[in-house]
Amino acid sequence: MPKKPSKSPAGKGPRTPARKPARVAAKRPTAALKATSKPVSKAGPDLPQERIVRALETIAAHLSAQGNPVAEPESFERADAYVWHPDGRLSAVPRVSRVELFLLKGVDRMRDILMENTERFAGGLPANNALLWGARGMGKSSLVKAAHASINADRKPADKLKLIEIHREDIETLPALMEQLRASSFRFIVFCDDLSFDGNDASYKSLKAVLEGGIEGRPENVILYATSNRRHLLAREMIENERSTAINPGEAVEEKVSLSDRFGLWLGFHRCSQDEYLAMVRGYCSHFGIEVDDEALEHEALEWSTTRGSRSGRVAWQFVQELAGRLGVKLTAK
Repeated sequence: MPKKPSKSPAGKGPRTPARKPARVAAKRPTAALKATSKPVSKAGPDLPQERIVRALETIAAHLSAQGNPVAEPESFERADAYVWHPDGRLSAVPRVSRVELFLLKGVDRMRDILMENTERFAGGLPANNALLWGARGMGKSSLVKAAHASINADRKPADKLKLIEIHREDIETLPALMEQLRASSFRFIVFCDDLSFDGNDASYKSLKAVLEGGIEGRPENVILYATSNRRHLLAREMIENERSTAINPGEAVEEKVSLSDRFGLWLGFHRCSQDEYLAMVRGYCSHFGIEVDDEALEHEALEWSTTRGSRSGRVAWQFVQELAGRLGVKLTAK
């Protein structure tokens, strides 16, 4: 009888030769892989990109330096008037466009106050910053320039006042101008014509800090004169907007109005009367040698002001220019 195959133990199959376990070993990189791989630098994997960024930053720095050259300090000996530029330059004005002080009619009280304040400042005594505000064409800026010239008329070159004009749009650079003037031995009137602020313009804060409130404060050899059609320098809608949107409306408006308060001297200019207007016209005609019958002069001057819709020193000067041109008279003093 054939033998039956013997049964293996339960759960166990027939015995097979034991196999060695497969070794899972990481293969070492080949020589070719070693040759193609790049070492990672300590600065990071994008070294070429970093070099490009640094090169671009260097180029930008050079371009910025060329666009904004460092201005050399001005000696202030070659002129009595200068114009400030926001890049730090002061350009000399060899001849200031102005009128003689005695030709300014209808502003006698404001003239006397400003002259007294300017004389005190020129003499090294305490004086106030001045805000000349009011009607258009009534000689606000002309008075500042005429007062400067009058003060300098009899002074030695080393004692003369210097007039520095800064434009309204450059007010933010006023601290830089103060830094240049602080170290000078001269005394300066910093003058801004038609100063006012609109909309969301926040540059008035630079002016506030210079007038009073900054750590350094206004230099002792500098005084600020400004002209404006507004007493508070800010548009009514600007103040109203601050009142309506602020958490504490009173404090917001107080911040805006406090700008004018930092001018210690307020000089108000109002529209002139008919007699004052005619006095201006006659004063110009006499000064420049324009000979016209007084009755005809008065009639034409009043007609001219009627067509312009106002009477002011500016309108009087425009009429005199028209009259001189028609009569062939050059506007040079006798």
